[in-house]
Amino acid sequence: MDYQRLSDRTFSTTISLVKILLTHLKLHLQIFGSGKPIVLIHGWAMHSGIWRAFAQRLAQQHRVICVDLPGHGLSPVIEPFTLDSISQALDNTLGDEPAVWLGWSLGATVALDYARSHPERVKGLLLMCGNPCFTQQADWPAMPSKVLAQFAEQLHANSHATLVRFLALQVFDLDNYKTLLAELKAAVMECPAPDPVALDGGLAILKQADLRQALSALPMPAAALFGTRDALVPVAVGEAMRQLLPALHVQVLEKAGHIPFLSHPDAVQAIINDFMDKQSC
Repeated sequence: MDYQRLSDRTFSTTISLVKILLTHLKLHLQIFGSGKPIVLIHGWAMHSGIWRAFAQRLAQQHRVICVDLPGHGLSPVIEPFTLDSISQALDNTLGDEPAVWLGWSLGATVALDYARSHPERVKGLLLMCGNPCFTQQADWPAMPSKVLAQFAEQLHANSHATLVRFLALQVFDLDNYKTLLAELKAAVMECPAPDPVALDGGLAILKQADLRQALSALPMPAAALFGTRDALVPVAVGEAMRQLLPALHVQVLEKAGHIPFLSHPDAVQAIINDFMDKQSC
């Protein structure tokens, strides 16, 4: 028996089955309001429920589509958890209707990659507390790679404690830290913890993805929002991004951390509404 040929055939069959599953996989959605569509993509270890109160604000003027990424919230997990497979799942779920896309943290990486590969479906792009290259480079301000490596190690040792620590980092050094942390925990704990495959895959994306070239070539209107007290994405990233894309509109919120739509909802809502008013979709 030709075991090599059998092994190759088995591998090929497995890949084909994965592609079929990805083609049919759909993600969980929550939709609020009516009007111009805006897709909201959450961050690492979160789910679409994190947006609910803020989405209802935006829904006063827009149709707001909140998506659970694969393996998060009520969406099924996919393997491998990569930008390509996430993009395929988003395609299956959202169809080809053009919309403004807003990505927060890891969601900003997902949204930027989707805008790169599907520019006809992204009428405008909002990147909130995101970074096209999440790990620090000699010429790029970002999180040191050793911090992400530590997160990965701690996640395997004690996933619950690591996720709690991550939540605390998002509101670190804010004036109403305790209230925001309680609100953040309550929203996140509505759903079971994300699948370990999605958690590991998300960290791998943050560690490896470098979408600076994609940012520099964006054909659609784009804006980026940062907080001066963000412990995960340094505010200096905004100017570095504008060097790559001079048309990028950068907004900086004073005394905001990594989750400005919870800590500064009025200011963030005004920024998004202004951006949406300028788009044709």
